Amino acid sequence: MKQSSRLSGVLHVLLHMAQRDTPTPSEDLARMMDTNPVVIRRIMSGLRDQGYVRSAKGHGGGWVLACDPATVTLRDIHAGLGAPPLFAFGNRSENPVCLVEQAVNAALGTALAEAEDMLLRRFGEVTLAALIADFHHRLGQHGAAP
Repeated sequence: MKQSSRLSGVLHVLLHMAQRDTPTPSEDLARMMDTNPVVIRRIMSGLRDQGYVRSAKGHGGGWVLACDPATVTLRDIHAGLGAPPLFAFGNRSENPVCLVEQAVNAALGTALAEAEDMLLRRFGEVTLAALIADFHHRLGQHGAAP
């Protein structure tokens, strides 16, 4: 099963952006996420619409954080990405009238809904500021300055 690392990648670039005093071009962010700058612009425009980032055009332009990292959670960023599925598996729907399939789907559906609720609650407890603080702590352990 293919896993999506988009949320992880976006959080990665947001933390890099938080360390900079100047805008970060889409090309630089694309290299960080190993993707195309067009993909970055599409993702970042969704986050811009939510007020989490803003863009500056022209020479020296790029993306900057437009939010207070202490008030933005992983759940907010997940929602800003369009709330993509959290799990790479789901129910089978080959034969919806099959009673066996219905029983399996009911059990899996309930478990998946409970797991998603729990994960989203946890995402709501973790702020960008907490990730930044963890990064600084790890950086300090390596004896480097941000």
